[in-house]
Amino acid sequence: MSLAAAGAVVPGEAGLLEASDVTLELPAARGMVPILRGVSLRIGAGERVGLAGESGSGKTALALCILRLHPPGARLGGRIVVDGEDILTWPERRLRALRGARIAMVFQEPAAALDPVMTVGAQIAEAIRAHRPLGRRAALAEAATLLDEVALPDPVGCLRRYPHQLSGGQRQRVLIAIALAARPALLIADEPTSALDVTLQAEILDLLDRLRRERGLALLLVSHDLALLGASCDRLAVMYAGRIVEEGPAPALLAGPAHPYTRALVRAQPRLGSRVEKGGLAALPGAVPEPGALPAGCAFHPRCAEAFAPCAAFDPPPVALAAGRTVSCFLHGGLPAGGRG
Repeated sequence: MSLAAAGAVVPGEAGLLEASDVTLELPAARGMVPILRGVSLRIGAGERVGLAGESGSGKTALALCILRLHPPGARLGGRIVVDGEDILTWPERRLRALRGARIAMVFQEPAAALDPVMTVGAQIAEAIRAHRPLGRRAALAEAATLLDEVALPDPVGCLRRYPHQLSGGQRQRVLIAIALAARPALLIADEPTSALDVTLQAEILDLLDRLRRERGLALLLVSHDLALLGASCDRLAVMYAGRIVEEGPAPALLAGPAHPYTRALVRAQPRLGSRVEKGGLAALPGAVPEPGALPAGCAFHPRCAEAFAPCAAFDPPPVALAAGRTVSCFLHGGLPAGGRG
């Protein structure tokens, strides 16, 4: 009998989140500056989606917009549909109920995200009681259960500790426990391993995947590390300068990246178990352009060795490839009138 026939959730089959043509502009001295430029991303129930790109590509901005946590004065457009409803139309009261209870986020820096003057137990209990009518003692008991679930040693003892008394990996587990407090359906993890050594990185990724399977969570994993995402996710989306430039199943995308930017990221990543000879990694020249100084045409063309005339004049539209893949690059079609000439 198939999982679908048995009534279980098949990853990606049931729609949970659908962001369509999302735009974000922030106020600056010279006017509104584009941060996100028509981003579309779908996440199904139980699915693992990786969001990749260099610093400044817009990954964290998109993750925050999914929770409507954009800065004051920003202009957010498009549609962000959760369980069939566009949350861009919701008042703040409804959004507070959504955050944590339906979608939760593990922020990048545990030391900054945790309150240094509150015990770990008090912070987890506060997150629990924000969404459920529990007394303090019951909330603390559940906090200990959550710490045990995230494999923190001596969970009862940890309730009385302060964040500075824990290691970096332990603080990351506390943040994950807080994110799970209201039993969300989607967990967003923003660079959850960036401050950890290789061994702890693997432990945190294994923990997130175990929680996803046991709780039926969907997971949006945000990272600059494409190889890490490829080993941890079902599907990848690659961002550059506020746009998703390539998307598709992780194995196919990494085996044959279609966008020159994705190819450059793949070449720049060391492979697990392989020796890196001197000069063996191809560095990607240049940097992601500042949002207020985007070049005309394709934002990547000044760094692209394969750019040709239309790339400097037009922004390429998404083009459908085989097996559920899309790419925004004139090398694969979508040329404006006049083509290469």
